This record gives sequence, structure tokens and C-alpha cells, in this order.
Amino acid sequence: MDTTATPDLPDPRTCEQARLSRDARFDGLFFTAVTSTGIYCRPVCPAPSPKPRNVRYYASAAAAEAAGFRPCLRCRPELAPGNAAWRHGEHVVARALTLIDEGLLAEQPLDTLAARVGVGARQLRRLFVEHLGAPPIDVHTTRRLLFAKQLLTETALPVTEVALASGFRSLRRFHAAFAQANRIPPRELRRTPHAATGDALVLRLGYRPPYDFAALLAFLRNRALPGVESVDEHGYARVFGPAEAPGWLHLTAWPNGEHALKLALHGASPAQLLPVVTRLRRMFDLDADPQAIAGVLGAAPALKPLLRQHPGQRLPGGWDGFEIAVRAVLGQQVSVAAARTLASRIVHRYGQPLAAPAAAGLERLFPTPERLAEADLREVGVTTARAATLRGIAQALLDGRIDFRAEQPLDAFVAHWVALPGIGEWTAHYMAMRALGHPDAFPAADLILRRAAGQGTALSTRALAALAEAWRPWRAYAVMHLWRSVAAAPRPEPKQSKAAQSAARSPQ
Repeated sequence: MDTTATPDLPDPRTCEQARLSRDARFDGLFFTAVTSTGIYCRPVCPAPSPKPRNVRYYASAAAAEAAGFRPCLRCRPELAPGNAAWRHGEHVVARALTLIDEGLLAEQPLDTLAARVGVGARQLRRLFVEHLGAPPIDVHTTRRLLFAKQLLTETALPVTEVALASGFRSLRRFHAAFAQANRIPPRELRRTPHAATGDALVLRLGYRPPYDFAALLAFLRNRALPGVESVDEHGYARVFGPAEAPGWLHLTAWPNGEHALKLALHGASPAQLLPVVTRLRRMFDLDADPQAIAGVLGAAPALKPLLRQHPGQRLPGGWDGFEIAVRAVLGQQVSVAAARTLASRIVHRYGQPLAAPAAAGLERLFPTPERLAEADLREVGVTTARAATLRGIAQALLDGRIDFRAEQPLDAFVAHWVALPGIGEWTAHYMAMRALGHPDAFPAADLILRRAAGQGTALSTRALAALAEAWRPWRAYAVMHLWRSVAAAPRPEPKQSKAAQSAARSPQ
């Protein structure tokens, strides 16, 4: 298990330059605190620059708050994208932060969190203080309070519902914690009237530029499942459960070129808000650091020109792990269009129809593992072998033999999945890319990938794996760049046999 310390902050000179130039590429990578005001800010804060002697830099918002600083009301630290260095990968802190993001500390003690990542509670606390400047419980509390601040600032939700949405079961405890962190009670942020937004709750989801939202939408549009989701060149819409009280969402670019996406939520309960936001941040890879990724991949001759062409490439995630697993199996050695057709048939045959459409074109939920574990998928055109694989996956999930726990190391995830009949390393790594958002997943056996990396000549799987060692820990981003380079390349007239063409397809 890797617990090696890594730099937690850019060097002081870089921090100073980023602060003075308000460089959005560093937003969320560090926070600036001012001793003369007791306030901490994002590096993009538009307020006049303080005197350098009064400036302190912190690796996280939790560290700044632990040092006694309160969040700025002008630049709003709650809108900063997360630091991907501590939300992806194999490091103990990264894996623990993923669990904190999923709300584990709202229900379980620190000992449980430490056990899930394989260390003792004392060691985990030491690692958090060393790398983030604050212990796990402070990171958890700051995350909840910043989300509460966003809800109070951007929505008209009652304070009681804000407390529930941000994970506080006691209104009294919420008031006390909020007032201590912000030096004002929650209702003080409600002095500005909110613009009417119909029945939607609108939130801003920030990212660190550059960000190629159009490319993500194009990837998802080619795989969209009618009835469950809708994707066009402007945004992504989806229905989500439970079936008896479904909600739906619509995600678009924030107007006027702001570095954020606009989330409109309909019918979501307060308890669903933070989990939905967390899921969307992973699905749309909003916390990635393009500079860190380019710093590694840009050294590769095959990747450098691709990074210049598409500097905002992100990992397109999926809403649900089981849904991605079904899509991955259906996509083995067939075209994207063929896999989508089969998945659509499964949705319309076995998915849960809603009593009334949540919105136009959003009328059913993706089928559950319970539903597919007993389904005869051959009735919708799935081959016998793949139907058996899908039933096996559904049953293994129900039995707890496999799962999509976000904190598990990549090698462990792959090992558990390839133990199932019909699941090879390609499928396991593809699921790790899209269901876990793992930045280092790498389906090295993919033929299209091997050809793209060999610039027209297919490398062997072993040769590609060896070449890609220098791309760690961002190999999944290399996959997306290489796949995209092939999709954009001119296609010659096919002169292969049908069997050869089928074998050449990348089941992406």
C-alpha cells in the first residue's frame, strides 16, 4: 500500500503567481488565507490583493478552517473544484477522501473509515494532517458546511432542509457548526432574494479549465439509453430513483463562459442532493487537474500532439456501476451502436417504468441486479454466452462477491471481476474507467488502442503495457486521447473481411 508523501501544495512562488494573476487552473489546488481579515479565499478571488506578509497558503479548505479562518463570501470557496490528486488513485488519503465524499463519516466512526482503507485510525489521522492539514473529521465537516453554504446562497431551500441535505440530523448542531465556521448564523446568507427557477433547484458545479464539455456530451450521446437519459449537444438529462418518487436532472454549461456546469434538479429530496452532486462530479470528471495530467502525458511523443489538440479531455463516467457493467459486456467485440441497441432493449423490457414520465423522454429506470439475475436476455437478442455473463454479474453483486466500492485499489477491483465467467481484463479496466472514474485504468488489449499508440501499426498488448508505464497514474486519460484520435481520423474504404472488421472494433 502506497503511503508515500507527495507535495500537497504548489511551491510558494507558483502559489503567489497564481494568486496575483487569479489563475483559474489553480482553483481548488490551494487556498489563500489572510491574517489581517481572518478570511480564506480561492486563488481566483476578485478582491484586492492583500499584502504578501499577511498571506498564508493551505492545501485544503478544511486546513484553512482548522487554522481559524472563515470562508470568503465573495469568491465562495464552496464553488472551488476538488483536488483530484486527493480524490483519485491508490494513495490511502485519496481512497479515504472518496469514502468521505460518499458520506461514510456521517454514519460510521473514524475506525470504520480507517479499516476500509487498510490502516489504523491513528495513522489515517496522521496522514490527513500531513497531506491536507486537517484530520478526517474536519475534512468531512468542512465539506458539509461548504455545501450548506452553497445551498443557502444559491437556493431558497428552508434552513431545516439545508441542514438535512448537508448531513446534519440536528438543526441545533447545524446552527452551531455553521456559525462557528462562518462567524454568522445560516439565515444571514438569506438576505438576498433568490431568482425564480420554476420547480428546479439550480446549483453551480465548478471545474478547473480547460474543460471539453462538448466532447463528454458527444461520448455520452452515442451511448445514451432512450427512456433513461437524454443527451444532446447542449446538455445531459436523466431520471433517477426511487421509482415511487423519481427525480430528474439536467446538466448544461453555465452561461457567460463561467468555469462551471449548471445543474437543474427536479423532484429531488434534501437527502438526495449531496449524493447526486457527488455522483455528477465524478461522472463528468469535474475535479481533474489538466496541468498535472499534461505534465505526465505530454512527455510521450504519441500523446503530446493529442494533448495540444484537446487540452480539456476528461474521463466520461457513468451514473451507476451496474449499468456500466451491463453496457461493457454488451459492447464486447461489437460496435457502440449495436451495444446501445441491445442495452435499449433490456431497458424497455426489464427496466422499471414510471407512473408518469419525469420529463419528456425520461420514463423508466435502468433495471436492477435483482431483475436481471432471473431474466432470460436471449429474448431481446443477447447471445447465450453474454446473457449468462450478465446474470452471473447480477447474482455476484447480490451475493457481495463483487462491488463498485470506490476506495478499492485498481488491481483488487480487476482481480475480483476477472474471476467471473465472461469477464476479461479489458472489460474490468473499462468498468474501472467509467464506473469508478479510476485515472489509471488501462485496457491494454484493446486493438484500436494498440493501433493508435503504434501510430497505425498495432503494438502487442505487452509492448503497449510497457510503453504506458511512463503514463502512470493517468493512463485512462491516455486511453481517451488515443480513442479520440482514431474516431477523428479519416476512415479508408473497408477492404477487410467481415470477420476481420468485427475483430478490429473497439468495444468502447
